[in-house]
Amino acid sequence: MTQTNSGTASATSIETNDIAPIPAGERHGKAWHLFTVWSSPNLEFATVFVGALGVLYFGLNIWQAILAVVVGNALAAVTHGYFSTFGPKGGLPQMVLGRTAFGKWGNLIPSGLSTLVAGIGWFAVNTVSGSLALKSLTNMPIYLDLVIVILAQIVIALVGHNLIQVWERYAFFFLLAVWLIVTVVVVPQGNYGVDFGSFNLGGFTLAAGAAYGYTAGWTPFASDYTRYLPESTNPRQLALAAGLGNFLSTSVLMSVGAIAFALIGNDKNVTGDFVGLFGNQFLAAATLLAIVLGSVSANVLNVYSGAMSFLAMGFKLGFKTRRAIMVALAGVIGGIAAFLSVDNVKTLEGFLLVVSYWVAPWVAIILVDALQRGSANLGKVASSIGENLAGPISFVVATVGSIWLFSNQYPTYVAPLATSGEFANNFFMTPDDFKVVVGGDATAIVGFVAAAVLYFVLSKVLKSKK
Repeated sequence: MTQTNSGTASATSIETNDIAPIPAGERHGKAWHLFTVWSSPNLEFATVFVGALGVLYFGLNIWQAILAVVVGNALAAVTHGYFSTFGPKGGLPQMVLGRTAFGKWGNLIPSGLSTLVAGIGWFAVNTVSGSLALKSLTNMPIYLDLVIVILAQIVIALVGHNLIQVWERYAFFFLLAVWLIVTVVVVPQGNYGVDFGSFNLGGFTLAAGAAYGYTAGWTPFASDYTRYLPESTNPRQLALAAGLGNFLSTSVLMSVGAIAFALIGNDKNVTGDFVGLFGNQFLAAATLLAIVLGSVSANVLNVYSGAMSFLAMGFKLGFKTRRAIMVALAGVIGGIAAFLSVDNVKTLEGFLLVVSYWVAPWVAIILVDALQRGSANLGKVASSIGENLAGPISFVVATVGSIWLFSNQYPTYVAPLATSGEFANNFFMTPDDFKVVVGGDATAIVGFVAAAVLYFVLSKVLKSKK
């Protein structure tokens, strides 16, 4: 099957475009479609558990945890919406557009990170989440559940952009209905008493950073799903659809997670304890199915865009269907990672913070570059630019420096400026006793500001080579 220049959105045709600009004859779609594209992937259990991190691990009460995730999600959604507007003008994937700020060789760094984080890291996390839910629903062996979920994800992503758009759009209605009912059931059960005399700033930054890492983790893919839209698409409508789709879905489910796990109080059986709050077997079963479908919705984007990020690194594979080949390969590698990590699913908070460590500086550099050049000009510049040393230098310095000085990956590494005196006197406490007695994690904030300032200065001093 091949894709014609008809401009129609055939969901059954295997996409043969990879990272080349999309011709006018193949442009189709509407701005509002981006609302479902970015809502469905977040209507899954991983989103719920991000909200739980604040109350389970970071010492926050419900209101503090909700405020933290709203702040983190809002910061991520604003730039996500703006970056989504780059696609119709340039017709290029996000990581290819990133060449304007990083140059062709410098772009290897963020493209490689995006490939690893999305195509392997996130693919494994969401596959495990969906497979555990499928096991609870069907009682099949976990490795059979893994195979079923992995195959569904790879097939949809392999067919490509049009099928992904259709899948996300129709999955949205079922996922929305289930999660709205779950929200109505869970929210009244919450304990909303507040101790106004205490505010854990360290825990707040950790929770906000984890939420930001989760939501901003989609931003390196933003224009991947808008590059087929007609060039005349209203940028304001597009930005609102993409940004709100991301913000509303994450904020609501993360808030539900904070409320639910404040009641549950532990992470021993996260999926089972969560659905146990419902008191209704039919709703529990529907929620487990929604978790499965939500993980598939998330991972078709991860594996598709992970493959696009790999191709954006500039490798010439010599195949017309190289995008599909890379999707299959990324799915296999991510699937192996899921098999290996199925019994180790309690490291989500560390993974999310690591995502925020590199995404925040990358977002800052792309943002400053787009404001300097004008977003409408990025596609033309990306196709002709040679090297731009300002991008990779700013990225490496800001990322390494902020991690070295501010990151909190207890017990692996706690940076000098992330610690407090209380932590210094408690080196031998266990992770269960830890409860965030450190000063938090400002890595993403510092990395963003440092990268923005460095790129602004260096882009003036070091002129990019055409």
